[in-house]
Amino acid sequence: MGVPAFFRWLSRKYPSIIVNCVEEKAKECNGVKVPIDTSKPNPNEVEFDNLYLDMNGIIHPCTHPEDKPAPKNEDEMMVAIFEYIDRIFNIVRPRRLLYMAIDGVAPRAKMNQQRSRRFRASKEGMEAAEEKQKIRQEILAKGGFLPPEEVKERFDSNCITPGTEFMDNLAKCLRYYIADRLNSDPGWQNLTVILSDASAPGEGEHKIMDYIRRQRAQPNHDPNTHHCLCGADADLIMLGLATHEPNFTIIREEFKPNKPKPCALCNQMGHEVKDCQGLPREKQGKHDQFADTLPISEQEFIFIRLCVLREYLERELTMASLPFTFDFERSVDDWVFMCFFVGNDFLPHLPSLEIREGAIDRLVNIYKNVVHKTGGYLTESGFVNLQRVQMIMLAVGEVEDSIFKKRKDDDDNFKRRQKEKRKRLKRDQPSFIPGGQFSPQALGNRSSPQAICNPRQAAFEMRMHDRQNSTTSPFSNTNMPPNGSPSPGGGIKRKPEDSDSEPEPEDNIRLWETGWKQRYYKNKFDVDASDEKFRRKVVQSYVEGLCWVLRYYYQGCASWNWYYPFHYAPFASDFEGIADMPSDFEKGSKPFKPLEQLMGVFPAASGNFLPPTWRKLMTDPESSIIDFYPEDFAIDLNGKKYAWQGVALLPFVDERRLRAALEEVYPDLTPEESRRNSLGGDVLFVGKHHPLCDFIVEQYKTKNTEPVDIPPELCHGIQGKLTLNDNAVLPDQVVESPVPMLRDLTQNSAVSISFKDPQFAEDFVFKATVLPGAKKPAPVLKPGDWEKTNNDGRPWRPQLGFNRDRKPVHLDQSAFRTLGTALEFDLLSLSLSLSLSYLAILFCPPDLRPQESWRGPTPLFQQTPQRTAGATPLLAWNRMLQSQNQFQPAQYQGLGPMGYPQRPEDRMDRGRQVGKQGPRWGEPQPTLQVTWAAVHENATEGKMLLERSR
Repeated sequence: MGVPAFFRWLSRKYPSIIVNCVEEKAKECNGVKVPIDTSKPNPNEVEFDNLYLDMNGIIHPCTHPEDKPAPKNEDEMMVAIFEYIDRIFNIVRPRRLLYMAIDGVAPRAKMNQQRSRRFRASKEGMEAAEEKQKIRQEILAKGGFLPPEEVKERFDSNCITPGTEFMDNLAKCLRYYIADRLNSDPGWQNLTVILSDASAPGEGEHKIMDYIRRQRAQPNHDPNTHHCLCGADADLIMLGLATHEPNFTIIREEFKPNKPKPCALCNQMGHEVKDCQGLPREKQGKHDQFADTLPISEQEFIFIRLCVLREYLERELTMASLPFTFDFERSVDDWVFMCFFVGNDFLPHLPSLEIREGAIDRLVNIYKNVVHKTGGYLTESGFVNLQRVQMIMLAVGEVEDSIFKKRKDDDDNFKRRQKEKRKRLKRDQPSFIPGGQFSPQALGNRSSPQAICNPRQAAFEMRMHDRQNSTTSPFSNTNMPPNGSPSPGGGIKRKPEDSDSEPEPEDNIRLWETGWKQRYYKNKFDVDASDEKFRRKVVQSYVEGLCWVLRYYYQGCASWNWYYPFHYAPFASDFEGIADMPSDFEKGSKPFKPLEQLMGVFPAASGNFLPPTWRKLMTDPESSIIDFYPEDFAIDLNGKKYAWQGVALLPFVDERRLRAALEEVYPDLTPEESRRNSLGGDVLFVGKHHPLCDFIVEQYKTKNTEPVDIPPELCHGIQGKLTLNDNAVLPDQVVESPVPMLRDLTQNSAVSISFKDPQFAEDFVFKATVLPGAKKPAPVLKPGDWEKTNNDGRPWRPQLGFNRDRKPVHLDQSAFRTLGTALEFDLLSLSLSLSLSYLAILFCPPDLRPQESWRGPTPLFQQTPQRTAGATPLLAWNRMLQSQNQFQPAQYQGLGPMGYPQRPEDRMDRGRQVGKQGPRWGEPQPTLQVTWAAVHENATEGKMLLERSR
C-alpha cells in the first residue's frame, strides 16, 4: 500500500504484534549440506495450515538485490527465487496448502500507479547514467584516476510485468520447482500447492484474498484454519484484518536501514558519484582489497500476529454508552476504512492527513467522538455509509487550518535544530587531523600496528601545518576580502557552499497562510476555488474511489475500468453533501490483456519487451497515441523534499484510443506472442502421497473434459472446479528443467490440473464476520503491554517464538568470557599450576629435597633467551617448562604436576598422566634451583592474563 511509514507507525504503537522468527539452519557434513526435514514440528512452537506467497515481494529482491551482488543471468535469478521460497517454507512449514500468487493484469486504478513507477524508474535511470558519464569525463579531463568502466548488461526490472517473456519463463520454472519438491521433500508430501501465475488476472495479494473469501463461504471450510501470508506490503495487514479470520499471521523481512554503497565511478566507500574526485585508492594493508567489502548478512524474518493487533484494537476501539450495540468486527472494518485516507495504491492521500503526524490516531479520536451522532458504523461488509463518512470528514475539515499551521511550526523547529546541530559539529570538529601512518584508528581495530616510517619528517609536517593555521591573515581584522574588493554589507562574503542552509523546494501553496484553498486548486487543478462544480466533481471521484477501494478489499474488484482521474486529492472540508453521491459501478467489465497492459504502463525505453509493431506506436511521431509516452515529464514535489516522494505528472491513458490503435497491429502477433497475450488460470499440484492424487490421475485416464468438483474430504476441505490441463505435470513422465544448471525429473510422481475457485452470483455479498465455530485465540497481551513505554520504561525487545511464557536461555558475562578466552584460560591454569609447584619445592622439608649432586636447569636470570622463527613467545611458565625439558635426563620423565615423582597409584588416578612411564619410587631425581624472582615473574604474568581475560 502507498503508505511508506505505516508499518513503522504500527510496530511502534503496537509493539507486541512483532515476533522474531526462529529458523532452523541447514547443517554441513563433510562439505555436503544436509537438507532440513520440514516435516518435523515447527521450531516457532506453532503449526500453520496454509502459507500464501505474494510472489512479487520475492521476485524483486531476488532479481535485483540491494544488499548483495546481483545474479549474473536469468538462470541464477530463478535459483535465487527457489532458495528464497525454500527458506520461507522452512520457517512456516504449512501442513495443508501452499498458494503462490504472481501479479497478473491489474485493475485500471492500479495501472495508473504502475505507469507512474515505471516511467519514473526509466527517467531516473537515464538521468543517473548521463550524470555518471558526465562526471567521469570531467574527472578524466582533470587527470583524475578512475578504474576502467565495466560493460555489463543492465537488468530492466520493468520486465517483471505480466506479458513479458521473463514472466512466462518464471511460470515454467515454478512448475518445475513445485514438481521437484513434491517428489523429494518430505514436508511437501501431503501438501496441496496452487500456482496462480502472471497469466491469471489480478494482483497477487488480492488473488489470495479472493481465494480465502470464497473458501470461507463453503460449508466444509475449517473456521480455525491458521493462515500465514508472506509479503512486505503494508496493505497485507489491512487485507488480513478484512478476512476476520481469528488466526492470521504475516511473515516479512525485518526492516534494516540501507547499507552504504561504494561510488559507482571509483568503487570506493565514503562518497557518492556527484562527490567523486577521482583520487587513487590508498593502500591500507596487505589485504586492503577487502577493506571496503561489507559482510553479507542473511536477511532475518519477523512474524506480524494479527490476533494480537486485534487485541490492541479491541481495547482502543471499545466505546461505552453507545446508542447501538457495539460490534468489534464492525469497528475493525471502520478502522481499516479510515486508514485509506492516509494513502493507498489507488488514491492520493488527503493534504491534511499525514501518517507521520499521527493522522490515524486523529481519525480514531474523531471517530469515537462523532460515532454517537452517526447512529451506527461507517461500513458494512465492504459497503460505505456516505452520510456517516461525511460527518467524520467535516469534523476533520474543521481542524485542517490548525493542522497546516502546526505542520509548518514543526518543520521550522526541525530545520532550526538541524542547523544548530551542523554548527555544533562544525565547531567541535578538530582543525587538523593527521593522516597516513598517524591517522586515527577506530576502537577495536584488530589489525596489527605498522612500523613507524620517518617520524621526524612526519613531526615536521605537523608543526608546519599547525604554524600555517595559526598565522593570522592580513585581512582578518578588516572588512576587505583577500581579493581586495569590499563586500556590500561591510563584511566578508561567505561562499554559498559554506552556508548552513539547504536549498528548499519552492512551495507556492503555503497551506499555513490564509487563502490556502484558493492557491491549492489554482496551482494543482488550474481552476478557481470558487468553481463549485469542478470541486464537486473532484470530491465525487474521490468518494467513488473510497467506495471502490473498500469493495476491492472485502468483495473483490467492483470494476476493472474505474480509476481516479486526477493527480491530487481534495480537502476534507470539501466533503459536504456527499451522502447523495452515487457509489455504484458498471457490471461486466473485463480486465486488459497482458500486452495491452504493457502498452498502458511501459515507457518507450522499455519497448523492447513488446512486439516490434507495437513498440513502434511508442516512438513513431505519426503514431495516434504518441502523447501517451512522453520522453520527459514534470515531477511535482507537492510539499515534499525528495523526488521519489513527488507526483509524476503523466497524461492518463485513454482506453478507447489505445484499443483503437492496437486493432491495427494485432494481426502482427506471432502464435507465441498470442499465447502470452491470453488470460489464464490457476494450477493445482499434489504428490503421490496426497489423497487427491488418485482422483486427479483418474480424470486424465478417462479424459473427462468437463469440470469436476473437488471432493472436500480428500483435500482438507478445499473446494473448487478441476479441469484437465494441456501442459500438465503427469506421473511417470519426465519433467524437463527450464534451468540448465538443474537436472530433469526423470522419476516424477507429482500431478497437476487446472483449478478454479468456487463461483458466486455477481451480486453475492461475502459477510465480513467471524465464522461460527471459530475459537478465539488465547489472550497474549499482559497489563504491561498496554503502556506505550512497555516494560516499565525499559526498551522493548522483540519476542522470540509464539510462546511468550517460555523462559529464554541466555549467557551471562562469565559465560561469554569463558567462551571467548578458552585458550587464555588454559594457559592461566598451567601458569598457576607451575607457580604452586615451585613454591612447594621451595618450602619442601630438607630431608625430602633431591640430592645436591644433581644439578638442575640454569636459573632464569642466567639463561640467554633463544627464539626460533614462528615460535610462540615464551612466557614465564613456558620458559621454565622448556628449560626443564632441555636439561632433564632422558631416563627421568615422571615428575608429577607438583614437581614430585609420581606414585603408581597417583599415575592411575590422574587420567592425563596415564601412558607416561615415570621413574620408580626411590630412584634419584634431578635438582631444581628455584629463585623468588622466577616465582614472582610467573605469578605476575599469570595475574596480568587473568585481568585481561576478564
